Amino acid sequence: MYRICKTIELESGHLLSKHTGNCQFPHGHTRSVEVVLVADSLDENDMVADFKVVHEILDGVLGKFDHALCMNTEDPNYATFCKAYGERIIPFPHSDPTSEAMAAMVFRCVKEALAHAAEDTGERRSVRRCVRLERTRVWETSSTWAEYFE
Repeated sequence: MYRICKTIELESGHLLSKHTGNCQFPHGHTRSVEVVLVADSLDENDMVADFKVVHEILDGVLGKFDHALCMNTEDPNYATFCKAYGERIIPFPHSDPTSEAMAAMVFRCVKEALAHAAEDTGERRSVRRCVRLERTRVWETSSTWAEYFE
């Protein structure tokens, strides 16, 4: 088994509606998002996947989180923030955008993007169908992270 990891750093904000402390207020983090891919074999270039291609896939998925505010759709101010900031508000349906919830959301989005990349027959380089997403890890600070895997 071979395993690779790609990390992307981004700036994102959130507020935790269910939290009773300071986290209930809008605040931001410099987050690192790690994605671990695995494969049973290497490709013709002796790689699980080209890191440049993996970066392009992750940039497509994570770009929407950069300089955006993640919010629970049940937050009383959700509609107001959406009206003011449009697509820079990332909805978390019926849940607070904790690092745990973000790791799960990123996992689902990356898994879907990898499936599309495996089907790509155009000029863009793709990822082999045998490459699997093992886990995602979202660092909220330099000493705290949450991860998700199936």
